[in-house]
Amino acid sequence: MLRNATWTLSNFCRGKPATPFDQVKPALPILRQLIYLNDEEVLTDACWALSYLSDGPNDKIQAVIEAGVCQRLVELLTHPSPTVLIPALRTVGNIVTGDDSQTQFIIDNQVLPHLHQLLTQNHKKSIKKEACWTISNITAGNKIQIQAVIEADIILPLVQLLQHAEFDIKKEAAWAISNATSGGSHDQIQHLASRGCIKPLCDLLICPDPRIITVCLEGLENILKVGEADKDMGMNDGINLYAQVVDECEGLDKIENLQTHDNNEIYEKAVKILERYWAEEEEVQNIQENGDGNQHDFTFGANQPNPPSGGFKF
Repeated sequence: MLRNATWTLSNFCRGKPATPFDQVKPALPILRQLIYLNDEEVLTDACWALSYLSDGPNDKIQAVIEAGVCQRLVELLTHPSPTVLIPALRTVGNIVTGDDSQTQFIIDNQVLPHLHQLLTQNHKKSIKKEACWTISNITAGNKIQIQAVIEADIILPLVQLLQHAEFDIKKEAAWAISNATSGGSHDQIQHLASRGCIKPLCDLLICPDPRIITVCLEGLENILKVGEADKDMGMNDGINLYAQVVDECEGLDKIENLQTHDNNEIYEKAVKILERYWAEEEEVQNIQENGDGNQHDFTFGANQPNPPSGGFKF
């Protein structure tokens, strides 16, 4: 009877368009009680109900938080059954799509060690993908939250998945790393680079998904900015160390090739990166080839709205 009732309650909470939230919000205190039971079917349906209720704007997320379910949801991330773990993880992932304080509430409930385990233990593909998606929403937060991810030793397993996992997992891992480069501090971005994220980001520049190519370009651009700042401060013998790494792992060739990509946003971003971080190298090369820097100065975009046919070559 309890199983049937929980399944029915879950169905009331699901659906597109969603049931008006005021009509299903009274289910939250009941669901809080149900997720403390040990029946796998009840847990599964109760967690799916919470995932439906938390899928939406921040006021819905806040109502789920205030129902007092978060600590138990985090505990359920260690449940031996994927049928329970997956909807619990989905609900946690929905909550961290909220504002910084809502994300912090989940972090304060010790979610990060559990997410680390989901990345590193022998879990099925769908769980690792969902865990990477959840982490990507945390790394989209503030610097304190990015630092919490770093201190939980999550970056290295993320990078390993970015390098070696199936494409569906790589996509979510790319978002997680790129988001961290977007909101991270100089030192935090240095940490990401030290964990080896540059090569797998470069490798994904030839993937078939234009959105992921853009995400990887944005991550690389943010890392290159840090390398340039270090160079400008006289570090690394006046070399942009990260530009050198991009070149060494064949990322420069891939960025050059993106100048002919059908997607205009990708093309423009590739040209911008080449102009910013490799124009000087091209200028020196032209001077050497032509023998007279005064007659053959190479400038990007000074007199030409578009790059030469075939793009810039370095």
